[in-house]
Amino acid sequence: MAKLTWTAGPALIAGLALAASAAGVSGGAILSREDAPESLPITASVSGSGSTAQKGAMDAWRAEFQRVHPDLQVNYRSNGSGNGIKDFIAGTTSFAGSDVAMRPCEQAQADRRCGSRAVHLPMVAGPIALAYNLPSVPDLKLSPTTLTGIFSGRITKWDAPEIAADNRGKRLPHAGIRFFHRADDSGTTHNFTTYLKAAGQWPHQPSRKWPRPGHGVGGSSEITDAVQHTENSIGYMEYGFASNAHLRTAKIRNASGQFVALSPQSATQALEGARIVGRDDDLVVEFDYLTKGEGAYPIVLVTYEIICSKNPDPLVRTFLRYAAGDAGQSYLALYGYAPLPQHLLAKVRTRLGGTI
Repeated sequence: MAKLTWTAGPALIAGLALAASAAGVSGGAILSREDAPESLPITASVSGSGSTAQKGAMDAWRAEFQRVHPDLQVNYRSNGSGNGIKDFIAGTTSFAGSDVAMRPCEQAQADRRCGSRAVHLPMVAGPIALAYNLPSVPDLKLSPTTLTGIFSGRITKWDAPEIAADNRGKRLPHAGIRFFHRADDSGTTHNFTTYLKAAGQWPHQPSRKWPRPGHGVGGSSEITDAVQHTENSIGYMEYGFASNAHLRTAKIRNASGQFVALSPQSATQALEGARIVGRDDDLVVEFDYLTKGEGAYPIVLVTYEIICSKNPDPLVRTFLRYAAGDAGQSYLALYGYAPLPQHLLAKVRTRLGGTI
């Protein structure tokens, strides 16, 4: 089991139960620094690791949760979805963050580690941005087949006919395209290549590992830095990273033919038809990359917390109740995320409200 340090007895456990109720679906307001309780000794801590896509949301949740419960601490290491799953299976963490459901072999290992079913709980939607560094083109538009051409290496110049067709009337530079991709075991890569396969005739199977040679860098923050400092470049990352770095992001053509700008609202539109496909209590989500919803930005991911279905650590349950509550979901757009649609959020809250 993961390390959970308790320095108090039954009274603290009772306090956690009360805290879970207070931080549940009703949520609460974000505390200002002036309202924050005085610093208290940490009486319980728990650790998770995984997805870099959810790092911004996780950092915000952890900070606000500790302001509400100053004696409780949640640690999170953003080392990629694949590594987070490995850590959870090894028992070195109490939960894993992942942007993709576990593979069958990983699910079996996680179930053995838990002694029960390991389940996926969707917590937030993370739109995937196509950020670019092209100073002469402030409003780039890209269709899915053009994206496939760029990231497969088939389209190599910014003034290629395919890009020109997406951007009629714009002057495009005759410059070579430098595209950056993740080099690690990445849920973001899996979601991006799944989209390209569904919408853009991507010639490879979706994968957490990039299938071709190219300019591979570490996590989302490294791709952000690479695009920011490399003219004529493009890369995929979560919207929060692109927004924080003030990078331009391309408008992407959806299945209805609209070129849609990325925003938390346009990403949430793409998830309105999402449905649960996991079995039993597992809340794995499937959504349609070919949605024709009005104003829907089509490249999105749902990021999960993976926990044991029976007897999860009390602090993990308390923390996730806060994250799925009104308070935890209310400020996600400030960090470049899209709150879960209400029909999905209701299922998560139900699972966390009783035996998961």
